[in-house]
Amino acid sequence: MHEDGGKEKLYAASLSGGKDSTAMVLRLVEEGWPLDFVMFCDTGLEFPQMYEHVERLEKALPVPVVRLKEEKGFEYYLLRYTPERKDPDSPYAGMPGMSWAGPRNRWCTSVLKTAVINRYLSGLRKKYDIVQYIGIAADEPQRVREYRYPLVEWGMTEKDCLDYCYERGYNWDGLYRLFDRVSCWCCPLQGLEELRTLRREFPELWGQLLEWEAKTWRNFRKDFSVQELEIRFRFEEERVREGKRIRGKEFFKELYGRLGRDGDRAEI
Repeated sequence: MHEDGGKEKLYAASLSGGKDSTAMVLRLVEEGWPLDFVMFCDTGLEFPQMYEHVERLEKALPVPVVRLKEEKGFEYYLLRYTPERKDPDSPYAGMPGMSWAGPRNRWCTSVLKTAVINRYLSGLRKKYDIVQYIGIAADEPQRVREYRYPLVEWGMTEKDCLDYCYERGYNWDGLYRLFDRVSCWCCPLQGLEELRTLRREFPELWGQLLEWEAKTWRNFRKDFSVQELEIRFRFEEERVREGKRIRGKEFFKELYGRLGRDGDRAEI
């Protein structure tokens, strides 16, 4: 807590648990920047290794880690909470739950993270001026809009952040050797390679995806449902065992046949 005229100041760092925010928090402490507490907003959708990492980091930090979480959780909003649709004639009007998020409607971020953090900080702002540190890397300039971004000030790229954490013994039990970026494990915006890895390395989480999609009304992705991805990945494994390619017209023609689609569609 640091006074600067008027209200007292509180310095808070936002921690997702990933490489960028971890590197930021570690360096803030190492260089003696003012820091009163760290906020970790738990979506309930982190990889097991991420929770272990946050616990380890919490024990090492000289300031408290405030754990925040949306009370009702992801599954409630996915399957049960039904917002009022702007268009009453929309085919989605009356559909239960918000279903899977998309590039233009990332409700999971706004509901499970942004709103939770803002509610917490709004209470503190009645008494304090808050300076919030955000861990966006220097090679992500399009995301820099407000608050204070130490990684940008230091010129640290995403690779710099990962190396910085590795040098200090934080390796997430190999999570970043499986994924280039680590976010919520059920994010529909992941690429196919990340989803292949999720299915292979975390079969119990993949099973949860299948279960959730069976209960909601929107496909997991625009191009494939989770069930269709399961069919595709099994087919790919079959082809690999037979020494066949998992690309090209022959592959996609047979894949679309198994999916009951038009075999002349463009390759995905």
